Amino acid sequence: MKFSKVLLAAFLGTLIALLVTFFVKFGMYSILLSSLTKDAESSTTVKPNSVLYMKLDYEIPDRTIDNPFKSINFSSFETTESSGLNVILRNIEHAKTDANIKGIYLELSSIPTSTATLQEIRSKLMEFKESGKFVVCYGEAYAQSAYYLATAADQIWLNPEGLIDLHGMASQIMFYKHLLEKLDIEMQIVRGPNNRFKSAVEPYFLDKMSEANREQMEKLLGTIWGEILNGISETRGISVEQLNEIADKLELLTDAQKALEYGLVDQLYYKDQVLAELRTLTGVKKKIHAIGNDDYADSYKIKNPSKNEVAVIYASGQIYDGKGQEEDIYSEDLSKLIRKVREDNDVKAVVLRVNSPGGSAVASAIIGRELDLTKEQKPLIVSMGNYAASGGYWISAKADYIFADPTTLTGSIGVFGTFPNMKRFFNDKLGLTFDVAKTNENADFGSVAEPLTPFQYAKLQENVVKTYDDFTRRVAEGRGLRQTYVDSIGQGRVWAGADAIEIGLVDQLGDLEDAIAFAAAKAGLGDDYKIKEFPKEKEFFARIMESLDKTNEINAALRQKMGVYYRYFEGLENLQNNTGIQARMPFDLIIE
Repeated sequence: MKFSKVLLAAFLGTLIALLVTFFVKFGMYSILLSSLTKDAESSTTVKPNSVLYMKLDYEIPDRTIDNPFKSINFSSFETTESSGLNVILRNIEHAKTDANIKGIYLELSSIPTSTATLQEIRSKLMEFKESGKFVVCYGEAYAQSAYYLATAADQIWLNPEGLIDLHGMASQIMFYKHLLEKLDIEMQIVRGPNNRFKSAVEPYFLDKMSEANREQMEKLLGTIWGEILNGISETRGISVEQLNEIADKLELLTDAQKALEYGLVDQLYYKDQVLAELRTLTGVKKKIHAIGNDDYADSYKIKNPSKNEVAVIYASGQIYDGKGQEEDIYSEDLSKLIRKVREDNDVKAVVLRVNSPGGSAVASAIIGRELDLTKEQKPLIVSMGNYAASGGYWISAKADYIFADPTTLTGSIGVFGTFPNMKRFFNDKLGLTFDVAKTNENADFGSVAEPLTPFQYAKLQENVVKTYDDFTRRVAEGRGLRQTYVDSIGQGRVWAGADAIEIGLVDQLGDLEDAIAFAAAKAGLGDDYKIKEFPKEKEFFARIMESLDKTNEINAALRQKMGVYYRYFEGLENLQNNTGIQARMPFDLIIE
């Protein structure tokens, strides 16, 4: 009897849990479906005297990800803006000639995205001002990334109780040496003789930066900080020397009035005063008509009857073997896509937008082969975003022409291998032992339960040396350089785009729009072309099924909950993916 009651209670409990989950999901899908249906039936209407409103408080991807739950806040179930760089730039361009848009209103505080992305948006805003329309910005407080973007505005407004956190650039690297020691885990590292700057493996055996790594990081930070200071200096009329002095003294952290006195802001306003100014600028008496990026993108359609296409292929994320999700680069998926684009007769030129720190060396080589074949048939131009390093540079190296932003992180031409030895962890921490029967001497090669033998280590060393030789030869052939020279600027060293152009790794400083225009010109298209983006967006129900993946939901929720601290969790999570032969820069490199 008791057993029956327990069984019944367990059954009812499970049933109730399933029903609750179902109705929560159903409710979310219903809201989402109604929203998508509405979008399909009619686009958003832009009212006269509107402002394009931008609150860029999220990590901005290169391309808007059409994911049903990408913009949902899992704690409040409210939707937030999540436009990608492509949509943001397109909106600014369209707003220049949209009679209903009077100007752009930025509301900024902190923008957790890389400087290269901010440079592209900032450049576009500067171009927008040539139309005669206004750009204004308000912040209750500005992190320095947000302030850098704000300096593209005609007017910068700061809350009277606010601050500007201008303090300079720093790089923080997480080291795992002592953690691994506590766990009795040995990370067996295989590096070539000429990889002294390949710092991705240093966290496993050091507890601070090597001198070589510190040298490259200081050069990198100096270049990026210089770009930021020069941009601020040009628009605000303050010398670089004075800006550095302000940053050193942290003068703007305690007194908003000082920001006004130095000329870093134009007015100290509360929100009601900001709204009053916007009413004056737009010529409305009561309600300000503000439209966000997502809605504005839905308000217009770009029609182009041309049959000539310039394909833009987005290669974003870490590089892995095989198949996987769109959030990263998988060799089989991207290779198939490149072949499809190459065989499309309407595509006259290809732009590869690279935003990757690298990854699997084998996967990079597979993708590189498909790009080489494409280059033989059509112009192939590379546009580098925030990162195009290691494997990201491998796939870029043989393009006809390479564009990069001044603060793009690129190069990192180097190879390494990591192979964990967890024998002591299993034996001493968990009390587990292993035994093996085998047919050949090295049949158990690759087991984490035993250390590498000297013979196995030597074979892996041969692999790393060969892969590095392949890498440097590929770069030499693609860039028209001597292989010995490539080695001298390689050795795993990361370069900023502004420095990479001087050493021959990049052809020109420019953004994605510059790369597209160059590709069209190289194909002889003039203005007779349209842009086609790849990979294509998935069908609605395919995206719904993909969103059912609990891992995606959990990661999205963690990212929202942890904010800037999510990167530390991500660094630890990536430990498990950083095994085997890799062509990648440090996966947890943090620059701020």
